[in-house]
Amino acid sequence: MALEEPHGTQLHFLVIPITSPGHYIPTIDMAKLLAQHGVRVTIVTTPVNSIRFGSILDQAIQSGLPIRYLEFPLPTAEFGLPEGCESLDEVPSDLARTLFLAHSSLQKEVEQYIENLNPRPSCIVSGSFLLWTAETAKKFQIPRIIFDGMNCFTQMINHVLYLTKVYESVDESESFVLPGLPDRIELKRSQLSFIFNSGSKDVADLVEKLRVSESEAYGVVINSAQELEQGYADEYQKIKENKAWCVGPLSLCHKDVSEKALRGNKPSINETECLNWLDSKDNGSVIYACLGSISRMEPDQLVELALALESSNRPFIWVVRAGPKTPKIEKWIDDEGFEERTRDRGLLIRGWAPQLVILSHPAIGGFLTHCGWNSTLEGVCAGVPMVTWPQFQEQFYNEKLVVQVLRIGVSVGAQNVVHWGEEEKSGVQVKSEELRKAIEMLMEEGKEGEERRKRAKELSKLSHIAIEEGGSSHQNMRRLIEDIRKLS
Repeated sequence: MALEEPHGTQLHFLVIPITSPGHYIPTIDMAKLLAQHGVRVTIVTTPVNSIRFGSILDQAIQSGLPIRYLEFPLPTAEFGLPEGCESLDEVPSDLARTLFLAHSSLQKEVEQYIENLNPRPSCIVSGSFLLWTAETAKKFQIPRIIFDGMNCFTQMINHVLYLTKVYESVDESESFVLPGLPDRIELKRSQLSFIFNSGSKDVADLVEKLRVSESEAYGVVINSAQELEQGYADEYQKIKENKAWCVGPLSLCHKDVSEKALRGNKPSINETECLNWLDSKDNGSVIYACLGSISRMEPDQLVELALALESSNRPFIWVVRAGPKTPKIEKWIDDEGFEERTRDRGLLIRGWAPQLVILSHPAIGGFLTHCGWNSTLEGVCAGVPMVTWPQFQEQFYNEKLVVQVLRIGVSVGAQNVVHWGEEEKSGVQVKSEELRKAIEMLMEEGKEGEERRKRAKELSKLSHIAIEEGGSSHQNMRRLIEDIRKLS
């Protein structure tokens, strides 16, 4: 029997996030934004992810926003996954692919849900790597929109790499220029994301499937503001025939501190304790170091970071995370008395940090980041210049955007992608001396430092204006909703 929907004329978006914090968090932000524009949103999730990432929407749901979670149990035992491991940051690296397969097995339940709905959802929003959602959309003739949480700059780089294959004729460590972009952007083959840099036949096949799937999708939602990357947004719009919508920065949909503190996972530090510590520091004096939710950096490399933070002689917050090897770096911290030694000016956070709360505090003067797009954009929104230390995927591209195009960053000089799960092969890539120099250059009082800080503040202003009523992202969200309304 079909489930009768009470709001026949209201648009209904079925949102299916990739099971990783970097995807879940902005997807949930987008759901809130869509609901604020009057769209009914159903988020497909699993029990653990619903608890971990969903609580930020509790207030919004209680206030009457039309958002609901559709929970399906993840068959972890059937796929040989540890119980409760339902997100990429929770699984051992060698089981990442298995997690995606387990998540893909939810296709049957999702299709049963759609089958029983009347009317059908107006559209499906999902990551491009969830190829099964393309099959489902086709089966029910529902438009599918891709949301990978990346910017137009990265989309343009991927487009150019795919079309020109310019990287195929160069050695691993040789620089090449990406043709046809608004700026002169140089990369090395060793800095490309795994889809262009794995040498695996399986990955080449996957790239082809992704291209086909993307070309068949109705459009792409971008977590960025046009003004932040105007030339790239314009070019990408042309490629996508106006079916690309910059609707970000999505993190700005959370206005009050309690919401910001809940974004992502439950913080492992009391928010008040964190704010009190920051209140005791001078404005613009603190360096905040956090290398992402799925960081698996080798303990030896983290030691170099710790020594750089110490020798910089500046107040710092360090989010200590090394995946399964976290106990090793913790042992070094204890054995060396590092925490005790830096107690007067260092705050160590284990696990999850309330990043939005920290970055928006006036004491923060610099953000040492892995250049994941969520973190980068949060730094931009907070008006904080960055020390860039990319690791893998598209993070080297984001570094180019921050350092070269936006001119609000200083690079630590990392040269090679450290593929996720292969950190042991790479060992120590960046020494403490290089890290310390980058921190000092970012925090310096001179003309260059002042100009970086000024630009960071200007970009923050632009980001906030974009998402307010009448701003470019606000209008793009309306345009997206109108497009789907016409289709349905």
